Amino acid sequence: MATHQDDIMQESLHEFSEMQTWRAVFAQQWEEIAELADPPSRNTFYYGSFNWPGQKKTDRQVDATAMMACERFGAILDSLLTPRNMMWHNLLPDMDYLMKNRQVRLWFENTTRQLFKYRYAPIANFSAQNQGQYKSLGNFGTGCMFIDRYEGPDRSKGLRYKSVPLGQMFLRENHQGLVDGYSRWYRLTGRQAIQKFGKENVPEALVKAAEKCLMAPFDFLQRVVPREDYDPERLDAKGKMFASYNLCLQPECFITEGGYKSFPMACSRYTQTPGEIYGRSPAMMVLPAIKTLNAEKRDFLTQGHRAASPVLLTTDDGVVDFSMRPGALNKGGMTSEGRPLVGTMPTGDIKVTKEMMDEERALINDAFLVSLFQILTETPQMSATEVIERTNEKGILLAPSVGRQQNEYLGPMIDRELDLLADMNLLEPMPPALQEAKGEYQVMYTSPISRAMRAQEASGFMRTLETATSIANATGDPSVYDMFDLEVALPEIADIQAVPQRWMAAPEMLAQKKQARQQAAEKQQQIQAAPAAAALVKAQAMAAKNGGGQQPQQ
Repeated sequence: MATHQDDIMQESLHEFSEMQTWRAVFAQQWEEIAELADPPSRNTFYYGSFNWPGQKKTDRQVDATAMMACERFGAILDSLLTPRNMMWHNLLPDMDYLMKNRQVRLWFENTTRQLFKYRYAPIANFSAQNQGQYKSLGNFGTGCMFIDRYEGPDRSKGLRYKSVPLGQMFLRENHQGLVDGYSRWYRLTGRQAIQKFGKENVPEALVKAAEKCLMAPFDFLQRVVPREDYDPERLDAKGKMFASYNLCLQPECFITEGGYKSFPMACSRYTQTPGEIYGRSPAMMVLPAIKTLNAEKRDFLTQGHRAASPVLLTTDDGVVDFSMRPGALNKGGMTSEGRPLVGTMPTGDIKVTKEMMDEERALINDAFLVSLFQILTETPQMSATEVIERTNEKGILLAPSVGRQQNEYLGPMIDRELDLLADMNLLEPMPPALQEAKGEYQVMYTSPISRAMRAQEASGFMRTLETATSIANATGDPSVYDMFDLEVALPEIADIQAVPQRWMAAPEMLAQKKQARQQAAEKQQQIQAAPAAAALVKAQAMAAKNGGGQQPQQ
């Protein structure tokens, strides 16, 4: 009689087989991209593939433009979305009225600070794994970040991040297009399997392999799906919203059943085509350009080789065993009249090949957003208005694709982080008012891309101010400036331009500056009025003196 574990095993293996079939075409295209743009990922997109550690994989790559462009793409996304030198998001209550409660404001401020502390802790390894996430987006269009509690020998409490290679991930979507489950194929040695699952849960073959210190890995499958028999009142695996099943595929057997209170994987797609679960990447968009550039580079190297070591043309009875050694003497290579008997084969116009390659490189850099960030270096002499205009243009161009990562990647990741920290009792207790609101919160992004999306406001203000200046200069009437509230506009423009708050004057300091300026103006007025006042006093004194010397009339 089939048991519950047998049913899960059969269902999981059947779904895994279906997922492999429906992902096969994507895997073929990913393999093609990996050959030219990400050689370390070659031969990793099919179940059962194996690579010896340290295996050389760059034998099919001639040009490295796409690889370097993806490295820069990762750095660009990191600087736009998750820069380490700033707090790129804040947590706020979902109810506006709660912002009036000081305890609630302090709780969210402290929680945000704690979240960044654990996210960027050394044991979390977020920065390194985040780069892997962005590079996977750039090359293959889909990135998967696993977020879980830290499980180390020092028993420290914290978070741990892992950018899962796309070849291991087989995703599933719900009816609303959200990734709500996955099957992950991975490998562990016998020793690693015992560490992870316990000696009593692994097959005998793995125990023997561990005892013999064998390094050969075994295949495993983790399947995470929404739990149909979810019961929030229970304390075991059924009390968790997502079920997690770990299976051994070699030999086939059920290992463990567990679960997660929140979805543990933050999966994002760069762009998505209707009817597809996996995303499409910048490398997919310009794959013809990458392949063309690789072929052109091969021809370019051939031309260069021929130019440096040319093919010689001789007559039928000309010199044989011609020496190309510097300083060599080749007798018989010239007639008595001085006419050469040896020539070189034309190598073609190498300059044309270089121009063709530059065109393909420009397309690749455009797709990976590299060219957008070369503007400031190419035109360093720009006014403040021009800089704001450039920032506005970048925000418009980047918002559709890069801004999507806030919804699909960062949002679910923050939800998962808060759930884990709360479960480990690493967050402060909620104030009563927030508990009544059931802890509802929202994320306000303050990253450079979010600021760039707001640059249109600053750009419009600067253009309007320039127009007002032109009118004031033409008419001599400065009253047009009365329409601007600079005390409101300038701080917000500074915020859009990412000026640190500590560099801006506090309201108290502004009041002191205004008062000092008024006092200085009054003092200046007094100084300017002093000569006239002295003359008036002198005139009054003279008048009094003259009036006092007159004799009264009889």
